[in-house]
Amino acid sequence: MANFAKPSAPRFSVEVYQNEFLPEGGRDVHAIVTVTSTGGATATRAAAAHGSAAVVIMVDCSGSMEYPPDKMRGAREATAAAIDTLRDGTAFAVIAGTHVAKEVYPGQGRLAFADPATRAQAKEALRGLSAGGGTAIGTWLRLADGLLRQSPAAIRHGILLTDGRNEHEEPAVLRATLEACAGRFTCDARGVGTDWEVKEVTGIAGALLGSADIVADPAHLTEDFTLMMENVMGKEVADVALRLWTPVGVEIQYVKQVAPTVQDLSDRRSEAGPRAGDYPTGSWGDESREYHVCVRVPAASVGQEMLAARATLLLPGAPGEPPATLAQGLVRAVWTDDLAASTAINPQVAHYTGQAELAQAIQQGLEARKLGDVDGATAKLGRAVQLASASGNADTAKLLAKVVDVVDAAAGTVRLKAKVADADEMTLETRSIQTVRVKKS
Repeated sequence: MANFAKPSAPRFSVEVYQNEFLPEGGRDVHAIVTVTSTGGATATRAAAAHGSAAVVIMVDCSGSMEYPPDKMRGAREATAAAIDTLRDGTAFAVIAGTHVAKEVYPGQGRLAFADPATRAQAKEALRGLSAGGGTAIGTWLRLADGLLRQSPAAIRHGILLTDGRNEHEEPAVLRATLEACAGRFTCDARGVGTDWEVKEVTGIAGALLGSADIVADPAHLTEDFTLMMENVMGKEVADVALRLWTPVGVEIQYVKQVAPTVQDLSDRRSEAGPRAGDYPTGSWGDESREYHVCVRVPAASVGQEMLAARATLLLPGAPGEPPATLAQGLVRAVWTDDLAASTAINPQVAHYTGQAELAQAIQQGLEARKLGDVDGATAKLGRAVQLASASGNADTAKLLAKVVDVVDAAAGTVRLKAKVADADEMTLETRSIQTVRVKKS
């Protein structure tokens, strides 16, 4: 483990957990790369005062937001609470989203800077929000992107609230928008009520390296928006990349974030020179995340060893300058004829492999349930119950218990419930990618 951060900035560290031993001819090397950022909270407060963050809040104002009326009311109150949470100096704007995107505050293609006066003006402008029209989320994101691109802030972030499906825009348009916005800003997405599409909301958050969640009851929007904005205000470093360098003959099989959520980054790679590629991790505050890296090495004989990969955390430099190295860790491969050594599974690797399987089992089980495949849904959701129980993922176990009757958690024996509330099913699907950390012995 190495740490290269400057004393004035958050300090990053990288730890690698793996079983480096392979049997003769063994080729696949698995490692959990733990990245931790500390010491940024104090710096963040000072940095925010110098305008290091820019935030755009996108509020769904389509016609369905008026039914029931507490959705629109809850959205206004939640947005006001988020505005109150902004630190002085933060650039911000509010967008009303329907089949078009309209600037609510400050208007004229500008961003405002948070202070007592602009917060009061923005909250007054929210009184004019009313429901009517359709839903075209790509237009909201494009307007947010245009506003955020004006700002030199290091942290550029969006918060998006919707209550319905993206019915007034072709799916390809939204996909193209997300591809264009990826890397320019991060975005948290929330679905309010139960008439929105889980895959749309989680897809937006995944593409823009943010969080996704359901707020089934509009009364909880204010609490959720406040927590989201507090999290944004806690970010200090943006555009951090995980660079993987591999020797000749080594192939990267996949790179996945596995904590605090499962997010496959494999197809997000950008080439960074000979045998090196960068994977985006977004913005950081005081936090820790874990990544599962799998590489395939050339077969070798007993006694040989090699560097299988080097993981480096990088921060982009100023134009014309190289990126700064924040921290570094090494993944190794050693071939042995010791059967016990080569067959042991590292606890961290085993745990997060199980958490990734848990997320997949839930998603496949719910899809089978929607299609009427009772046997398939029972098998997959039963496996999910078994994995949640074994890994101590109590939150997911509770959500599963609202969709299935658990007969034997350890064995994964369940029965599908005859009736399941839409909110319970959507909550399970939306939060299926949330993981628990490995228990340290």
